[in-house]
Amino acid sequence: MEERIICKGFSFVSGGLACLTKPHKAQYGGGIIINPELDNGLNGWSRFGYAKIEHKESTDNKFVVAHSRNQTYDSVSQKLYLRKNNIYTFSAWIQVRKGNHVPVTATFKTGHNRFKQAGSVVAQSHCWSFLKGGLTVDASVLAELYFESNNTSIDIWVDSISLQPFTQKQWRSHQYKTIEKVRKTNVRIRVVDTRGSPLSNATISIEQKNPSFPLGCAINKNILTNTGYQNWFTSRRFTVTTFEDEMKWYSTEATPGHEDYSVADDMLRFAKGNKLSVRGHNVFWDDPQYQPWWVKSLSALDLSSAAAKRLNSAVGRYKGQLIAWDVVNENLHHKFFESQLSNGNASAMLYNWAFRVDSSTTMFLNEYNTIESPGDRLAMPAQYLNMLREIQSFPGNAGGKLGIGLESHFSSPNLAYVRSSLDILAATGLPIWITELDVQKSPNQAKYLEEILREVYSHPGIKGIVIWAAWKPQGCWQMCLTDNNFKNLPTGDVVDKLMAEWGLRNDVVIGKSNAYGFYGTSLFHGDYQVRIAHPQLKNSSTSTWSLNVAPLVLATRKRSTSLLIQVPASFN
Repeated sequence: MEERIICKGFSFVSGGLACLTKPHKAQYGGGIIINPELDNGLNGWSRFGYAKIEHKESTDNKFVVAHSRNQTYDSVSQKLYLRKNNIYTFSAWIQVRKGNHVPVTATFKTGHNRFKQAGSVVAQSHCWSFLKGGLTVDASVLAELYFESNNTSIDIWVDSISLQPFTQKQWRSHQYKTIEKVRKTNVRIRVVDTRGSPLSNATISIEQKNPSFPLGCAINKNILTNTGYQNWFTSRRFTVTTFEDEMKWYSTEATPGHEDYSVADDMLRFAKGNKLSVRGHNVFWDDPQYQPWWVKSLSALDLSSAAAKRLNSAVGRYKGQLIAWDVVNENLHHKFFESQLSNGNASAMLYNWAFRVDSSTTMFLNEYNTIESPGDRLAMPAQYLNMLREIQSFPGNAGGKLGIGLESHFSSPNLAYVRSSLDILAATGLPIWITELDVQKSPNQAKYLEEILREVYSHPGIKGIVIWAAWKPQGCWQMCLTDNNFKNLPTGDVVDKLMAEWGLRNDVVIGKSNAYGFYGTSLFHGDYQVRIAHPQLKNSSTSTWSLNVAPLVLATRKRSTSLLIQVPASFN
Protein backbone atom coordinates (compact mmCIF):
# COMPACT_ATOMS: atom_id res chain seq x y z
CA MET A 1 0.00 0.00 0.00
CA GLU A 2 1.24 3.51 -0.83
CA GLU A 3 1.25 6.09 1.93
CA ARG A 4 -1.36 8.78 1.41
CA ILE A 5 -0.58 12.39 2.19
CA ILE A 6 -3.03 15.27 2.51
CA CYS A 7 -1.94 18.49 0.85
CA LYS A 8 -4.05 21.67 0.52
CA GLY A 9 -7.32 20.20 -0.65
CA PHE A 10 -5.86 17.38 -2.71
CA SER A 11 -5.11 13.90 -1.43
CA PHE A 12 -1.78 12.81 -2.87
CA VAL A 13 0.16 9.58 -2.82
CA SER A 14 3.89 10.03 -2.53
CA GLY A 15 4.31 11.23 -6.08
CA GLY A 16 2.20 14.36 -6.04
CA LEU A 17 3.04 17.73 -4.55
CA ALA A 18 3.72 16.55 -1.01
CA CYS A 19 7.14 17.52 0.31
CA LEU A 20 8.40 15.40 3.22
CA THR A 21 10.88 16.05 6.01
CA LYS A 22 12.22 12.53 5.46
CA PRO A 23 12.05 10.52 2.23
CA HIS A 24 10.45 7.10 1.95
CA LYS A 25 12.50 3.99 1.34
CA ALA A 26 13.53 3.26 -2.23
CA GLN A 27 10.82 1.55 -4.28
CA TYR A 28 11.49 -2.13 -5.11
CA GLY A 29 14.44 -1.97 -2.71
CA GLY A 30 16.20 0.17 -5.29
CA GLY A 31 15.93 -2.39 -8.08
CA ILE A 32 19.27 -2.56 -9.91
CA ILE A 33 20.64 0.60 -8.26
CA ILE A 34 23.75 0.01 -6.16
CA ASN A 35 23.54 1.53 -2.66
CA PRO A 36 20.12 3.13 -3.32
CA GLU A 37 19.68 4.65 0.13
CA LEU A 38 23.30 5.72 0.57
CA ASP A 39 23.75 3.47 3.60
CA ASN A 40 27.23 2.51 2.38
CA GLY A 41 28.69 5.94 1.87
CA LEU A 42 29.28 6.83 -1.79
CA ASN A 43 29.74 3.21 -2.88
CA GLY A 44 28.45 2.91 -6.46
CA TRP A 45 28.19 6.67 -6.92
CA SER A 46 30.52 9.17 -8.58
CA ARG A 47 30.38 12.71 -9.83
CA PHE A 48 29.03 13.65 -13.25
CA GLY A 49 30.66 16.68 -14.85
CA TYR A 50 32.60 18.88 -12.45
CA ALA A 51 30.38 18.94 -9.39
CA LYS A 52 31.69 18.09 -5.97
CA ILE A 53 29.78 15.33 -4.20
CA GLU A 54 29.49 14.55 -0.51
CA HIS A 55 27.85 11.88 1.59
CA LYS A 56 25.75 13.41 4.38
CA GLU A 57 23.47 12.32 7.19
CA SER A 58 20.58 14.15 8.87
CA THR A 59 17.94 12.89 11.32
CA ASP A 60 18.86 9.24 10.74
CA ASN A 61 18.75 9.73 6.97
CA LYS A 62 21.75 9.32 4.66
CA PHE A 63 21.94 10.95 1.22
CA VAL A 64 24.31 12.39 -1.37
CA VAL A 65 24.80 16.08 -2.18
CA ALA A 66 26.11 17.54 -5.44
CA HIS A 67 27.39 21.10 -4.97
CA SER A 68 29.76 23.62 -6.58
CA ARG A 69 27.89 23.13 -9.85
CA ASN A 70 28.84 25.20 -12.91
CA GLN A 71 27.04 23.27 -15.64
CA THR A 72 23.42 22.15 -15.80
CA TYR A 73 24.51 18.50 -15.78
CA ASP A 74 26.94 18.72 -12.85
CA SER A 75 25.68 16.19 -10.30
CA VAL A 76 26.02 12.68 -8.91
CA SER A 77 25.89 9.63 -11.18
CA GLN A 78 25.85 5.84 -11.40
CA LYS A 79 26.58 3.56 -14.36
CA LEU A 80 24.02 0.86 -15.11
CA TYR A 81 23.52 -1.71 -17.85
CA LEU A 82 20.13 -1.30 -19.52
CA ARG A 83 18.61 -4.02 -21.68
CA LYS A 84 16.65 -3.54 -24.87
CA ASN A 85 12.93 -4.44 -24.60
CA ASN A 86 12.87 -4.02 -20.83
CA ILE A 87 10.66 -1.33 -19.34
CA TYR A 88 12.29 0.54 -16.45
CA THR A 89 10.45 2.39 -13.72
CA PHE A 90 12.52 5.08 -12.02
CA SER A 91 12.11 7.05 -8.81
CA ALA A 92 14.17 9.16 -6.43
CA TRP A 93 13.69 11.68 -3.66
CA ILE A 94 15.14 15.13 -4.40
CA GLN A 95 15.86 18.22 -2.34
CA VAL A 96 17.63 21.45 -3.30
CA ARG A 97 19.48 24.11 -1.37
CA LYS A 98 20.35 27.70 -2.31
CA GLY A 99 17.10 27.85 -4.25
CA ASN A 100 13.46 26.73 -4.11
CA HIS A 101 10.83 25.35 -6.49
CA VAL A 102 13.51 24.33 -8.98
CA PRO A 103 12.93 21.74 -11.75
CA VAL A 104 15.34 18.80 -11.48
CA THR A 105 15.46 16.08 -14.15
CA ALA A 106 16.74 12.51 -13.98
CA THR A 107 18.64 11.76 -17.19
CA PHE A 108 20.39 8.69 -18.60
CA LYS A 109 23.34 9.16 -20.93
CA THR A 110 23.11 6.24 -23.36
CA GLY A 111 25.95 7.08 -25.74
CA HIS A 112 27.87 9.94 -27.30
CA ASN A 113 25.48 12.89 -27.35
CA ARG A 114 22.58 10.51 -26.66
CA PHE A 115 20.37 11.13 -23.64
CA LYS A 116 17.06 9.90 -22.28
CA GLN A 117 15.11 11.82 -19.67
CA ALA A 118 13.31 9.60 -17.17
CA GLY A 119 11.29 12.27 -15.37
CA SER A 120 11.37 15.59 -13.56
CA VAL A 121 10.17 17.16 -10.34
CA VAL A 122 9.91 20.68 -8.99
CA ALA A 123 12.21 20.31 -6.00
CA GLN A 124 11.99 22.39 -2.86
CA SER A 125 14.36 23.48 -0.13
CA HIS A 126 14.26 21.90 3.34
CA CYS A 127 11.99 19.02 2.31
CA TRP A 128 12.08 16.03 -0.04
CA SER A 129 10.07 15.83 -3.29
CA PHE A 130 9.33 12.58 -5.12
CA LEU A 131 10.58 12.24 -8.70
CA LYS A 132 8.81 9.43 -10.51
CA GLY A 133 9.22 8.32 -14.12
CA GLY A 134 10.77 5.67 -16.32
CA LEU A 135 12.37 4.81 -19.64
CA THR A 136 13.14 2.23 -22.29
CA VAL A 137 16.20 1.97 -24.54
CA ASP A 138 16.45 1.16 -28.24
CA ALA A 139 19.45 -1.11 -27.73
CA SER A 140 21.17 -2.73 -24.76
CA VAL A 141 23.71 -0.25 -23.47
CA LEU A 142 25.89 0.77 -20.55
CA ALA A 143 24.18 3.98 -19.45
CA GLU A 144 24.96 6.61 -16.86
CA LEU A 145 22.29 8.07 -14.60
CA TYR A 146 22.68 11.66 -13.46
CA PHE A 147 20.52 14.61 -12.36
CA GLU A 148 20.41 18.02 -14.01
CA SER A 149 18.97 21.46 -13.44
CA ASN A 150 19.23 24.67 -15.42
CA ASN A 151 19.78 26.50 -12.14
CA THR A 152 23.50 25.93 -11.57
CA SER A 153 23.55 27.85 -8.28
CA ILE A 154 21.63 25.16 -6.40
CA ASP A 155 22.91 22.11 -4.53
CA ILE A 156 21.10 18.89 -5.48
CA TRP A 157 20.37 16.36 -2.71
CA VAL A 158 19.42 12.82 -3.76
CA ASP A 159 18.17 9.80 -1.80
CA SER A 160 16.17 6.54 -2.12
CA ILE A 161 16.90 5.99 -5.81
CA SER A 162 15.22 3.10 -7.64
CA LEU A 163 15.48 1.64 -11.15
CA GLN A 164 13.36 -1.48 -11.56
CA PRO A 165 13.28 -3.47 -14.83
CA PHE A 166 10.19 -5.28 -16.10
CA THR A 167 9.86 -7.54 -19.12
CA GLN A 168 7.24 -6.80 -21.75
CA LYS A 169 5.35 -9.88 -20.54
CA GLN A 170 5.35 -8.66 -16.94
CA TRP A 171 4.15 -5.21 -18.01
CA ARG A 172 1.32 -6.61 -20.13
CA SER A 173 0.32 -8.98 -17.32
CA HIS A 174 -0.06 -6.02 -14.97
CA GLN A 175 -2.25 -4.26 -17.53
CA TYR A 176 -4.54 -7.29 -17.85
CA LYS A 177 -4.82 -7.70 -14.10
CA THR A 178 -5.62 -4.03 -13.62
CA ILE A 179 -8.28 -4.09 -16.34
CA GLU A 180 -9.90 -7.08 -14.66
CA LYS A 181 -9.87 -5.20 -11.38
CA VAL A 182 -10.97 -1.69 -12.38
CA ARG A 183 -12.99 -2.14 -15.60
CA LYS A 184 -14.87 -5.34 -14.77
CA THR A 185 -17.01 -6.73 -11.96
CA ASN A 186 -17.84 -10.31 -11.06
CA VAL A 187 -21.51 -11.03 -11.69
CA ARG A 188 -23.53 -13.86 -10.11
CA ILE A 189 -26.92 -14.73 -11.58
CA ARG A 190 -29.32 -17.20 -10.03
CA VAL A 191 -32.27 -18.61 -11.98
CA VAL A 192 -35.25 -19.92 -10.03
CA ASP A 193 -38.87 -20.74 -10.81
CA THR A 194 -41.87 -19.05 -9.24
CA ARG A 195 -41.61 -21.35 -6.24
CA GLY A 196 -38.02 -20.28 -5.63
CA SER A 197 -36.58 -23.62 -6.69
CA PRO A 198 -33.30 -23.45 -8.67
CA LEU A 199 -33.47 -24.05 -12.40
CA SER A 200 -30.37 -25.89 -13.58
CA ASN A 201 -28.92 -26.07 -17.09
CA ALA A 202 -30.71 -22.88 -18.17
CA THR A 203 -29.02 -21.02 -21.03
CA ILE A 204 -28.20 -17.47 -19.92
CA SER A 205 -27.45 -14.90 -22.58
CA ILE A 206 -26.02 -11.56 -21.41
CA GLU A 207 -25.80 -8.84 -24.07
CA GLN A 208 -24.21 -5.47 -23.44
CA LYS A 209 -26.37 -2.55 -24.55
CA ASN A 210 -24.42 0.44 -23.27
CA PRO A 211 -20.78 0.30 -22.16
CA SER A 212 -19.89 2.56 -19.25
CA PHE A 213 -16.38 3.51 -20.36
CA PRO A 214 -16.40 6.42 -22.84
CA LEU A 215 -14.15 5.75 -25.82
CA GLY A 216 -14.53 7.80 -28.97
CA CYS A 217 -12.97 9.76 -31.78
CA ALA A 218 -12.92 13.40 -32.84
CA ILE A 219 -15.00 14.50 -35.82
CA ASN A 220 -15.14 17.57 -38.03
CA LYS A 221 -17.75 19.19 -40.27
CA ASN A 222 -17.07 16.72 -43.09
CA ILE A 223 -19.24 14.21 -41.27
CA LEU A 224 -22.34 16.35 -41.93
CA THR A 225 -22.22 15.79 -45.70
CA ASN A 226 -20.30 12.53 -46.21
CA THR A 227 -22.44 9.43 -45.73
CA GLY A 228 -19.43 7.13 -45.94
CA TYR A 229 -17.85 8.98 -43.03
CA GLN A 230 -21.13 8.86 -41.12
CA ASN A 231 -21.62 5.13 -41.68
CA TRP A 232 -18.07 4.24 -40.67
CA PHE A 233 -18.16 6.41 -37.57
CA THR A 234 -21.56 5.32 -36.25
CA SER A 235 -20.81 1.62 -36.82
CA ARG A 236 -17.76 1.72 -34.53
CA ARG A 237 -19.80 1.92 -31.31
CA PHE A 238 -18.00 5.08 -30.21
CA THR A 239 -19.81 6.73 -27.32
CA VAL A 240 -18.11 10.14 -27.18
CA THR A 241 -16.68 12.69 -29.58
CA THR A 242 -14.98 16.08 -29.75
CA PHE A 243 -15.30 18.62 -32.56
CA GLU A 244 -11.89 19.24 -34.05
CA ASP A 245 -12.25 22.98 -34.75
CA GLU A 246 -15.91 23.91 -34.99
CA MET A 247 -16.42 25.13 -31.40
CA LYS A 248 -13.20 27.13 -31.23
CA TRP A 249 -13.36 30.91 -31.01
CA TYR A 250 -11.80 31.49 -34.43
CA SER A 251 -14.53 29.27 -35.93
CA THR A 252 -17.55 30.79 -34.19
CA GLU A 253 -16.54 34.48 -34.33
CA ALA A 254 -14.27 34.90 -37.33
CA THR A 255 -15.07 38.61 -37.40
CA PRO A 256 -15.78 40.68 -34.28
CA GLY A 257 -19.41 40.75 -33.21
CA HIS A 258 -20.59 38.22 -35.81
CA GLU A 259 -21.11 34.90 -34.07
CA ASP A 260 -22.00 31.80 -36.06
CA TYR A 261 -22.56 28.51 -34.26
CA SER A 262 -24.52 26.88 -37.08
CA VAL A 263 -21.91 24.24 -37.96
CA ALA A 264 -21.28 23.34 -34.32
CA ASP A 265 -25.04 23.17 -33.74
CA ASP A 266 -25.48 20.80 -36.69
CA MET A 267 -22.65 18.59 -35.44
CA LEU A 268 -24.17 18.51 -31.97
CA ARG A 269 -27.51 17.40 -33.46
CA PHE A 270 -25.67 14.64 -35.33
CA ALA A 271 -23.97 13.53 -32.13
CA LYS A 272 -27.19 13.50 -30.13
CA GLY A 273 -28.97 11.59 -32.89
CA ASN A 274 -26.32 8.89 -32.64
CA LYS A 275 -26.21 8.81 -28.82
CA LEU A 276 -22.76 10.37 -28.65
CA SER A 277 -21.65 12.46 -25.70
CA VAL A 278 -19.69 15.58 -26.67
CA ARG A 279 -16.67 17.24 -25.06
CA GLY A 280 -16.56 20.99 -25.67
CA HIS A 281 -13.27 22.04 -27.27
CA ASN A 282 -12.31 24.75 -26.55
CA VAL A 283 -13.43 28.03 -24.99
CA PHE A 284 -9.99 29.68 -25.16
CA TRP A 285 -6.59 28.72 -26.55
CA ASP A 286 -3.62 30.29 -24.79
CA ASP A 287 -1.40 30.00 -27.87
CA PRO A 288 -1.11 33.46 -29.56
CA GLN A 289 -1.14 31.99 -33.07
CA TYR A 290 -4.59 30.46 -32.61
CA GLN A 291 -6.45 33.60 -31.56
CA PRO A 292 -9.05 35.10 -33.92
CA TRP A 293 -7.11 37.63 -35.99
CA TRP A 294 -8.99 40.56 -34.52
CA VAL A 295 -8.32 39.55 -30.90
CA LYS A 296 -4.54 39.97 -31.06
CA SER A 297 -4.65 43.78 -31.30
CA LEU A 298 -7.21 44.39 -28.54
CA SER A 299 -6.32 46.45 -25.49
CA ALA A 300 -6.36 44.70 -22.12
CA LEU A 301 -9.76 46.19 -21.30
CA ASP A 302 -11.26 45.26 -24.66
CA LEU A 303 -9.76 41.75 -24.51
CA SER A 304 -11.28 41.19 -21.07
CA SER A 305 -14.67 42.29 -22.39
CA ALA A 306 -14.36 40.11 -25.52
CA ALA A 307 -13.27 37.09 -23.47
CA ALA A 308 -16.22 37.49 -21.09
CA LYS A 309 -18.58 37.72 -24.04
CA ARG A 310 -17.02 34.67 -25.68
CA LEU A 311 -17.24 32.54 -22.54
CA ASN A 312 -20.82 33.50 -21.76
CA SER A 313 -21.81 32.89 -25.36
CA ALA A 314 -20.18 29.47 -25.84
CA VAL A 315 -20.58 27.97 -22.38
CA GLY A 316 -24.04 29.45 -21.94
CA ARG A 317 -25.23 28.25 -25.36
CA TYR A 318 -24.32 24.63 -24.71
CA LYS A 319 -25.08 24.51 -21.00
CA GLY A 320 -26.40 21.08 -20.07
CA GLN A 321 -25.58 19.62 -23.51
CA LEU A 322 -21.89 18.76 -23.10
CA ILE A 323 -20.07 16.48 -20.68
CA ALA A 324 -16.98 18.70 -20.48
CA TRP A 325 -15.30 21.92 -21.63
CA ASP A 326 -11.61 22.50 -22.28
CA VAL A 327 -11.65 26.02 -20.86
CA VAL A 328 -8.11 27.31 -21.42
CA ASN A 329 -6.20 25.12 -23.86
CA GLU A 330 -2.45 24.60 -23.41
CA ASN A 331 -1.88 27.18 -20.69
CA LEU A 332 1.29 25.53 -19.44
CA HIS A 333 3.11 26.12 -22.72
CA HIS A 334 1.49 29.42 -23.71
CA LYS A 335 0.46 32.59 -21.86
CA PHE A 336 -1.46 34.81 -24.29
CA PHE A 337 -4.19 35.80 -21.85
CA GLU A 338 -1.82 36.12 -18.91
CA SER A 339 0.46 38.46 -20.86
CA GLN A 340 -2.26 40.52 -22.53
CA LEU A 341 -4.50 40.95 -19.49
CA SER A 342 -1.58 41.92 -17.25
CA ASN A 343 -2.94 39.30 -14.90
CA GLY A 344 -0.70 36.49 -13.76
CA ASN A 345 -3.69 34.33 -12.90
CA ALA A 346 -5.82 34.98 -15.98
CA SER A 347 -6.45 31.24 -16.41
CA ALA A 348 -7.81 30.94 -12.88
CA MET A 349 -10.11 33.91 -13.53
CA LEU A 350 -11.41 32.37 -16.78
CA TYR A 351 -12.19 29.11 -15.00
CA ASN A 352 -14.03 31.13 -12.37
CA TRP A 353 -16.21 32.65 -15.07
CA ALA A 354 -16.85 29.19 -16.54
CA PHE A 355 -17.87 27.71 -13.18
CA ARG A 356 -20.34 30.56 -12.69
CA VAL A 357 -21.94 30.14 -16.12
CA ASP A 358 -22.23 26.34 -15.91
CA SER A 359 -21.60 24.76 -12.53
CA SER A 360 -22.68 21.25 -13.53
CA THR A 361 -20.25 20.61 -16.41
CA THR A 362 -16.68 19.53 -15.65
CA MET A 363 -14.17 22.19 -16.73
CA PHE A 364 -10.86 20.71 -17.91
CA LEU A 365 -7.33 21.86 -18.33
CA ASN A 366 -6.01 20.44 -21.61
CA GLU A 367 -2.28 20.12 -22.23
CA TYR A 368 0.27 18.24 -24.30
CA ASN A 369 3.53 16.52 -23.32
CA THR A 370 2.49 15.90 -19.70
CA ILE A 371 2.59 12.15 -20.29
CA GLU A 372 4.27 12.10 -23.71
CA SER A 373 7.62 13.76 -23.05
CA PRO A 374 9.75 13.46 -19.88
CA GLY A 375 11.99 16.23 -21.20
CA ASP A 376 9.31 18.93 -21.38
CA ARG A 377 9.70 20.74 -18.09
CA LEU A 378 6.91 23.20 -18.87
CA ALA A 379 4.23 20.51 -18.82
CA MET A 380 5.56 17.87 -16.44
CA PRO A 381 3.04 16.51 -13.92
CA ALA A 382 4.34 18.73 -11.11
CA GLN A 383 3.73 21.85 -13.23
CA TYR A 384 0.27 20.58 -14.18
CA LEU A 385 -0.55 20.13 -10.50
CA ASN A 386 0.73 23.62 -9.74
CA MET A 387 -1.69 25.02 -12.31
CA LEU A 388 -4.55 23.02 -10.78
CA ARG A 389 -3.74 24.47 -7.37
CA GLU A 390 -3.57 27.98 -8.79
CA ILE A 391 -7.01 27.58 -10.34
CA GLN A 392 -8.57 26.01 -7.24
CA SER A 393 -7.11 28.62 -4.91
CA PHE A 394 -8.66 31.50 -6.87
CA PRO A 395 -11.55 33.04 -4.88
CA GLY A 396 -14.79 31.23 -5.71
CA ASN A 397 -13.19 28.26 -7.48
CA ALA A 398 -12.89 25.80 -4.60
CA GLY A 399 -16.18 24.05 -5.35
CA GLY A 400 -15.84 24.08 -9.14
CA LYS A 401 -15.88 20.78 -11.05
CA LEU A 402 -12.37 20.49 -12.44
CA GLY A 403 -10.84 17.83 -14.68
CA ILE A 404 -7.44 16.82 -16.05
CA GLY A 405 -7.18 16.71 -19.84
CA LEU A 406 -4.13 15.08 -21.42
CA GLU A 407 -3.83 15.59 -25.18
CA SER A 408 -1.48 12.63 -25.71
CA HIS A 409 0.17 13.42 -29.06
CA PHE A 410 2.86 10.73 -29.16
CA SER A 411 5.83 9.97 -31.35
CA SER A 412 6.99 6.79 -29.58
CA PRO A 413 5.67 5.85 -26.14
CA ASN A 414 7.60 5.66 -22.88
CA LEU A 415 5.09 3.47 -21.07
CA ALA A 416 6.82 3.63 -17.70
CA TYR A 417 6.75 7.42 -17.83
CA VAL A 418 3.09 7.40 -18.92
CA ARG A 419 2.13 5.21 -15.98
CA SER A 420 4.19 7.19 -13.47
CA SER A 421 2.75 10.49 -14.67
CA LEU A 422 -0.80 9.16 -14.48
CA ASP A 423 -0.12 7.89 -10.96
CA ILE A 424 0.94 11.38 -9.90
CA LEU A 425 -2.04 13.10 -11.51
CA ALA A 426 -4.56 10.50 -10.32
CA ALA A 427 -3.57 11.18 -6.72
CA THR A 428 -5.64 14.38 -6.95
CA GLY A 429 -8.83 12.34 -7.24
CA LEU A 430 -9.89 14.45 -10.24
CA PRO A 431 -11.20 12.77 -13.41
CA ILE A 432 -8.51 12.26 -16.06
CA TRP A 433 -9.32 12.08 -19.75
CA ILE A 434 -7.09 11.29 -22.70
CA THR A 435 -8.45 14.01 -24.97
CA GLU A 436 -6.57 13.98 -28.31
CA LEU A 437 -4.75 10.68 -28.64
CA ASP A 438 -2.73 10.13 -31.79
CA VAL A 439 0.66 8.76 -32.84
CA GLN A 440 3.09 10.28 -35.30
CA LYS A 441 3.25 8.46 -38.63
CA SER A 442 5.92 5.76 -38.74
CA PRO A 443 6.20 2.04 -39.55
CA ASN A 444 5.33 1.38 -35.89
CA GLN A 445 2.35 3.75 -35.71
CA ALA A 446 -0.31 1.05 -35.19
CA LYS A 447 1.91 -0.89 -32.76
CA TYR A 448 2.55 2.21 -30.67
CA LEU A 449 -1.14 3.14 -30.72
CA GLU A 450 -2.06 -0.26 -29.30
CA GLU A 451 0.61 0.00 -26.58
CA ILE A 452 -0.61 3.45 -25.53
CA LEU A 453 -4.29 2.52 -25.58
CA ARG A 454 -3.63 -0.54 -23.42
CA GLU A 455 -1.59 1.52 -20.98
CA VAL A 456 -4.08 4.35 -20.50
CA TYR A 457 -7.18 2.12 -20.49
CA SER A 458 -5.65 -0.04 -17.76
CA HIS A 459 -4.97 2.92 -15.49
CA PRO A 460 -7.66 3.37 -12.79
CA GLY A 461 -7.50 7.18 -13.02
CA ILE A 462 -8.52 7.34 -16.69
CA LYS A 463 -12.24 8.06 -17.08
CA GLY A 464 -12.45 8.43 -20.88
CA ILE A 465 -10.45 8.41 -24.13
CA VAL A 466 -10.90 10.44 -27.31
CA ILE A 467 -8.77 9.56 -30.34
CA TRP A 468 -7.66 12.55 -32.45
CA ALA A 469 -8.38 11.22 -35.94
CA ALA A 470 -11.07 13.43 -37.49
CA TRP A 471 -11.16 12.56 -41.19
CA LYS A 472 -10.32 15.00 -43.97
CA PRO A 473 -9.89 14.12 -47.66
CA GLN A 474 -6.44 15.78 -47.62
CA GLY A 475 -5.41 13.79 -44.55
CA CYS A 476 -5.90 13.85 -40.80
CA TRP A 477 -3.92 16.10 -38.46
CA GLN A 478 -1.40 13.38 -37.56
CA MET A 479 -3.15 10.01 -37.64
CA CYS A 480 -6.11 8.59 -39.58
CA LEU A 481 -8.05 5.43 -38.76
CA THR A 482 -9.31 4.93 -42.34
CA ASP A 483 -8.39 5.68 -45.91
CA ASN A 484 -10.53 7.98 -48.07
CA ASN A 485 -12.85 5.08 -48.90
CA PHE A 486 -13.41 4.50 -45.17
CA LYS A 487 -11.62 1.20 -45.13
CA ASN A 488 -9.70 0.63 -41.95
CA LEU A 489 -6.01 1.42 -41.84
CA PRO A 490 -3.89 -0.64 -39.40
CA THR A 491 -4.61 2.01 -36.75
CA GLY A 492 -8.35 1.52 -37.28
CA ASP A 493 -7.92 -2.23 -36.94
CA VAL A 494 -6.18 -1.68 -33.60
CA VAL A 495 -9.10 0.39 -32.32
CA ASP A 496 -11.67 -2.18 -33.47
CA LYS A 497 -9.70 -5.04 -31.92
CA LEU A 498 -9.36 -3.36 -28.55
CA MET A 499 -12.97 -2.21 -28.44
CA ALA A 500 -14.03 -5.83 -29.00
CA GLU A 501 -11.56 -7.09 -26.42
CA TRP A 502 -12.79 -4.55 -23.86
CA GLY A 503 -16.47 -5.34 -24.36
CA LEU A 504 -17.25 -2.07 -26.10
CA ARG A 505 -18.81 -3.60 -29.24
CA ASN A 506 -21.98 -5.64 -28.62
CA ASP A 507 -20.36 -7.95 -26.12
CA VAL A 508 -22.44 -11.14 -25.63
CA VAL A 509 -21.72 -13.74 -22.96
CA ILE A 510 -23.53 -17.09 -22.94
CA GLY A 511 -23.43 -19.65 -20.14
CA LYS A 512 -25.37 -22.34 -18.28
CA SER A 513 -26.75 -22.35 -14.73
CA ASN A 514 -25.43 -25.07 -12.44
CA ALA A 515 -27.40 -27.53 -10.31
CA TYR A 516 -28.16 -24.76 -7.83
CA GLY A 517 -29.34 -22.34 -10.52
CA PHE A 518 -26.19 -20.21 -10.39
CA TYR A 519 -24.07 -18.80 -13.18
CA GLY A 520 -21.08 -16.53 -12.59
CA THR A 521 -18.90 -14.48 -14.92
CA SER A 522 -16.89 -11.26 -15.06
CA LEU A 523 -18.35 -8.41 -17.13
CA PHE A 524 -17.14 -5.02 -18.24
CA HIS A 525 -19.04 -2.16 -16.65
CA GLY A 526 -22.20 -1.13 -18.47
CA ASP A 527 -25.88 -1.89 -19.02
CA TYR A 528 -26.83 -5.40 -20.10
CA GLN A 529 -29.91 -7.31 -21.22
CA VAL A 530 -30.27 -10.84 -19.88
CA ARG A 531 -32.28 -13.62 -21.55
CA ILE A 532 -33.04 -17.07 -20.14
CA ALA A 533 -33.81 -20.15 -22.22
CA HIS A 534 -34.62 -23.67 -21.06
CA PRO A 535 -36.23 -26.66 -22.84
CA GLN A 536 -38.91 -26.89 -20.14
CA LEU A 537 -39.95 -23.27 -20.37
CA LYS A 538 -42.47 -21.82 -22.79
CA ASN A 539 -41.37 -18.69 -24.64
CA SER A 540 -38.83 -17.91 -21.93
CA SER A 541 -36.40 -16.59 -24.53
CA THR A 542 -38.72 -13.65 -25.14
CA SER A 543 -38.43 -12.48 -21.53
CA THR A 544 -35.59 -10.10 -20.73
CA TRP A 545 -34.11 -8.67 -17.57
CA SER A 546 -31.96 -5.57 -17.17
CA LEU A 547 -28.60 -5.70 -15.44
CA ASN A 548 -26.34 -2.78 -14.57
CA VAL A 549 -22.73 -3.73 -13.92
CA ALA A 550 -20.85 -1.03 -12.04
CA PRO A 551 -17.68 -0.81 -9.96
CA LEU A 552 -18.20 -2.29 -6.52
CA VAL A 553 -18.07 0.03 -3.53
CA LEU A 554 -15.16 -1.20 -1.45
CA ALA A 555 -16.88 -0.31 1.81
CA THR A 556 -19.62 -2.89 1.14
CA ARG A 557 -17.03 -5.69 0.99
CA LYS A 558 -19.07 -7.32 -1.77
CA ARG A 559 -17.18 -9.50 -4.22
CA SER A 560 -19.77 -9.56 -6.97
CA THR A 561 -22.96 -8.03 -8.35
CA SER A 562 -25.93 -10.38 -7.88
CA LEU A 563 -29.10 -10.77 -9.93
CA LEU A 564 -31.95 -13.09 -8.96
CA ILE A 565 -34.06 -14.07 -11.97
CA GLN A 566 -37.43 -15.68 -11.36
CA VAL A 567 -38.66 -17.22 -14.60
CA PRO A 568 -42.31 -17.99 -15.55
CA ALA A 569 -43.61 -21.29 -14.21
CA SER A 570 -45.40 -22.40 -17.40
CA PHE A 571 -43.95 -25.61 -18.84
CA ASN A 572 -44.38 -27.44 -22.14
